[in-house]
Amino acid sequence: MSSSNGTQNAASKNGAGKRSAILGVSAFYHDSAATLLVDGKIVAAAQEERFTRKKHDSSFPTNACRYVLQEGGLQYKDISAVCFYDKPFLKFERLLETYHAFAPGGYTSFLSAMPVWIKEKLFMGKLLRDHLADLGEGNVPIYYPEHHLSHAASAYYPSPFPDAAILTVDGVGEWATTTIGHGKGKDIEILRELQFPHSIGLLYSAFTYYTGFAVNSGEYKLMGLAPYGNPDSADTARFKKKIVEDLVDIRPDGSIILDMDYFDYATGLKMANESKWEQLFGIPRRAPETEISQIYMDMALAIQQVTEDIVLKLACTARELTGSKYLVMAGGVALNCVANGKLLKAGIFDDIWIQPAAGDAGGALGAALAFWYIHEGHERTINGSGDSMQGSYLGSEFSDREVARALEARGAVATYYADFNELAKVVSQRLSEGNVVGWFQGRMEFGPRALGNRSILGDARNPEMQKKLNLKIKYREGFRPFAPSVLEEDVQAHFDLDRGSPYMLIVAPIREDKKNALPPGYHEKPLYERLYFLRSDLPSITHIDYSARIQSVSKKTNPRYWDLINTFKNLTGYGVIVNTSFNVRGEPVVCTPDDAYRCFMRTEMDFLVVGNYVMDKRDQPALADTGDWRSEFKLD
Repeated sequence: MSSSNGTQNAASKNGAGKRSAILGVSAFYHDSAATLLVDGKIVAAAQEERFTRKKHDSSFPTNACRYVLQEGGLQYKDISAVCFYDKPFLKFERLLETYHAFAPGGYTSFLSAMPVWIKEKLFMGKLLRDHLADLGEGNVPIYYPEHHLSHAASAYYPSPFPDAAILTVDGVGEWATTTIGHGKGKDIEILRELQFPHSIGLLYSAFTYYTGFAVNSGEYKLMGLAPYGNPDSADTARFKKKIVEDLVDIRPDGSIILDMDYFDYATGLKMANESKWEQLFGIPRRAPETEISQIYMDMALAIQQVTEDIVLKLACTARELTGSKYLVMAGGVALNCVANGKLLKAGIFDDIWIQPAAGDAGGALGAALAFWYIHEGHERTINGSGDSMQGSYLGSEFSDREVARALEARGAVATYYADFNELAKVVSQRLSEGNVVGWFQGRMEFGPRALGNRSILGDARNPEMQKKLNLKIKYREGFRPFAPSVLEEDVQAHFDLDRGSPYMLIVAPIREDKKNALPPGYHEKPLYERLYFLRSDLPSITHIDYSARIQSVSKKTNPRYWDLINTFKNLTGYGVIVNTSFNVRGEPVVCTPDDAYRCFMRTEMDFLVVGNYVMDKRDQPALADTGDWRSEFKLD
């Protein structure tokens, strides 16, 4: 692990008896983030987008850095080391060699990329130090672990396993696109590596692009669309055959070789060669925001099935190479919760654990952890009661006083409940009546999933809830599924899953006895007629293939959310509610009470709960925004 300012030991730098504080940073691609470790413990972590309100913000995470330092009660000069999540020079080497290999192709892309690198990114050390200077005085050394080592560290070190196979799969880091490693004690060994341009993540993103969704943000839409594909149709079989025979050579160990004649991402400005794809598949690229016909649903299903096959092969290889009973995962492809569910069901490993911030944001955490354990050589201790991510509740939180100030500034009409049990009864009653509730509590989640602290909630039994949430609250595509939050103790009462899924990263079927039979000709019916068919007694969280993306809620990690769901269960008999992220399409998850109130007022949500305050939409004055509405996080 290289440093721009030598390899000084952080503990000795701070002096005996002082805390060792490490700042992890990811930036300049997408989902910039910052993390703070103090003596090896995760103190705080947050994505920059939550503060700037720019979705997938790639800029240097100045606001996130300030927040994590505030949370740790530290100034920048107190930091022992800054750890950046990849090696810029190695990435630049890959760009130059790729352009050389594909020359004269890629000339336009080369002219676009090189000025940015020569002016800024080639001097990453200076660029980072200039940004870090905004945090205060301090001559702190900067370290650069490799991108996939950062992913591997983020997956292994917080996991509950003393020994684990490590699988990292994403688009590309420096050269690596997929790695298989072995974590044992405090050490990580990388055993196999697949290199650019051959990438499972970029293959999936190419289909994201071709089916009309945005790359680096629309992959989960492609995953959600796949179950609408007809598994028995000739088109699905044809697409899958074309993928494995023409686009990608899948080896028995899970490694792949792509036919780059069909892809433009290596040196071009698009993911796919559209003319070649249209000739291969017989359909043009779907224009974004246009109607989705069945043939694109079948294409989504085909690439999802191919991806699942690859992931299973990689997992088998990881088990064979490491002999470990456990698997940990990170990288963007690890957010494919359908593939994760299939992997768990396959029984290749006794258990798997997936980093909740599996994408580039989590690289900030992994970089800091890699420095603590690998560079500094600290011994690793296992949290006997689970992982060390603290439920991924690592972001900012607000006191009653701060909430009151924010609501008063808006002229909000709110009722304060000193007794949380009484609040839970009121909210449960409103949910059971078909209302949609914004739920803002405690520390903000780190990673892409809302896990009950920045969530929008509904009644999973209500057959109209999915439609209402998509079209009137989230303002997004109506086919998108919603996740259930279920009491940890009740998972097996509703789902075919024999363990918890705290981070909403496992898709599993609902129980067989909960399913309603499909009518004749079901797959030939229009999309929305299929979507709104009542498939179970929990229709708003049962996806079209009888699956659900499950979040199990533990009383230990989130007692308030658990108490709410348990109160709802006492009222209705069901310890399950709908949980979706507290935002609208195109915006990041809310960060502050003011963000929450604005989102509440600009949608058709019925009630808002912020801490102990409850608001009824019918009582609120009209929302008037002037100037820059973005509020900046400040501590009391």
